[in-house]
Amino acid sequence: MDLRSLRYFVTVVEERHFGRAAARLHMTQPPLSRAIRRLETDLGAVLLDRSPAGVALTAAGTALYDEARLLLEQADHLRARVTAASGAAALTIGTLADSAQQAGTRLAAAFRRRHPGVDVRVREADLTDPTTGLRAGLVDVALTRTPFDTTGITVHELRADPVGAVLRADDPLAGRGALRLDDLAGRRWFRFPDGTDPIWSAYWTGPAAGSPADGPVVRTVNECLQAVLWSGTIGLGPLADALPEGLTSVPVTDMPPSRLVVAWAGDDPGPLIRSFVQIAAALFRSEAAKP
Repeated sequence: MDLRSLRYFVTVVEERHFGRAAARLHMTQPPLSRAIRRLETDLGAVLLDRSPAGVALTAAGTALYDEARLLLEQADHLRARVTAASGAAALTIGTLADSAQQAGTRLAAAFRRRHPGVDVRVREADLTDPTTGLRAGLVDVALTRTPFDTTGITVHELRADPVGAVLRADDPLAGRGALRLDDLAGRRWFRFPDGTDPIWSAYWTGPAAGSPADGPVVRTVNECLQAVLWSGTIGLGPLADALPEGLTSVPVTDMPPSRLVVAWAGDDPGPLIRSFVQIAAALFRSEAAKP
């Protein structure tokens, strides 16, 4: 037995259903079912009566449930005492553009449940710094997108998104079902300020970067969108279902995907950042498993 399997068991009992318990735990149903089976094997007893309508406790399951709840409460109390003894913990999260929205409220809620005493601060960076302040020591962990120079930085991929060309709705290419980079060559592109990470800049500013036809310098996603809307500039971005009125996004089939990542400085992130990474990874795995 371990605390995780006991927490899984208690959640299944409280929900009376594997599917609802899996959703509450931010995981899919098959690994949850396997974990409960392993717990039953370990204890040598059937803990749950399963039926299409849900689950019910056996006599052995009832005995375990009462003790497991007490044990989990003691573990949570112990965690709180250790946190208090170590001083007020704080975590600064750097976000870039749409990365915070991609994570949504579920990540914040899951982290608060695990670490209710941690003081969380969020720093939103502009597009000139894809590390969101990691190199400058302004943040502890970043929700951002690659590619960028990862020297001294560790990244863990959460999701890979297709890339689209952001166009004005009346652009001749807007009605195409898909595009290739060659279709966009010679067009006016937005560009990033001097000093922006060259790997990042080369990825997002398209095949015409550096030519006299380059468009305006931008620092934020909104500036990119407004440049497209007002001047017909072309930009790339994660393929979007919802854009401001007058804009559209067309898939670019020969662009490598944009990878949403969690990143931190150095190799060993420390226990609090490691927990944040684990929570984020589990959340995105559960999202990916949804039909």
